Amino acid sequence: MRMVRALVVLAVVLLPIACEGSDVPDRPSGHIAVATGNPGGVYAEYGVGYADVIGHRLPHASARVLYTGGSVENLRMVEAGQAQAGFALADAAADAVAGRQLFSRPLPVVALAALYDNYVQLVVRVDSPVRNAKALRGLQVSVGSGGSGTALIAERILKVAGLSPETDVTSLRLNVRESAAALAAGRIDAFFWSGGLPTGAITELRRSTEIRLVDLGDVVGELTRSYGELYTETTVPAVAYGAQSAVTTLSVPNYLVVRRDMAESEAYWLTRLLFDGQEQLIRAHPEARRLDRRSAIATHPLELHPGAARWYRESHP
Repeated sequence: MRMVRALVVLAVVLLPIACEGSDVPDRPSGHIAVATGNPGGVYAEYGVGYADVIGHRLPHASARVLYTGGSVENLRMVEAGQAQAGFALADAAADAVAGRQLFSRPLPVVALAALYDNYVQLVVRVDSPVRNAKALRGLQVSVGSGGSGTALIAERILKVAGLSPETDVTSLRLNVRESAAALAAGRIDAFFWSGGLPTGAITELRRSTEIRLVDLGDVVGELTRSYGELYTETTVPAVAYGAQSAVTTLSVPNYLVVRRDMAESEAYWLTRLLFDGQEQLIRAHPEARRLDRRSAIATHPLELHPGAARWYRESHP
């Protein structure tokens, strides 16, 4: 379904607009803040690379990274004008534009690009008896920091597994580094994380503590039925963390989001710089290899900003 949506959006984006000129918009100036995520997570590393690209390639602009709880907080910060761009998971973005769940009203946010897919990772010590989400009953579990996409999906997984996040588990709101440290010290039994591969904090944890990922294949079907096709069954390959075998889980697309009323020229350049600076982004984190002009326009349920759509249209060979 994602490929079908991408082809449909591509056809629309590439439609010629007779009244549009071919001149490149002026480069934006001023301050650009990028809302990212937990230190030690992919959003943070990708965001640092992106801010560096902006700072080096826009001579009259400066950029800085804002470390945040994650998707939900980023969407709110973009809407409030506290950040000009932010990383967000598709499920959180869907709730934001619909004004449901954690959002009391629809937020005027749109996308510049689909970047890569997040993998939901449920991490335990290697000797843990936990083999599925249902086995978390009665345990201490970090569900992710407040305002994160991790917390959103973790609570949904617990619910479809028949568990209440409030009463059946002891839920802690820790970021990924805090979660890794707590698991290593034995203060928690498991933690959820939704991020790209590999996630630095989990890689670092594995150097000191024997860990494994829990198979989540038994909850994917119910999640899709309950919350829609933004969730896709996939696997974390063994090579990601040096495990003995791949583990079934689910993935969710990541978007770079901005306000709907951002100037067209600014959105054009913020989109263009993702691709012009892709090699630098790859050095920041290997997930930037997944950035592709054709799949980047598949941002359902968010619309593409007109400035972003212009760049995709004019960059098409």
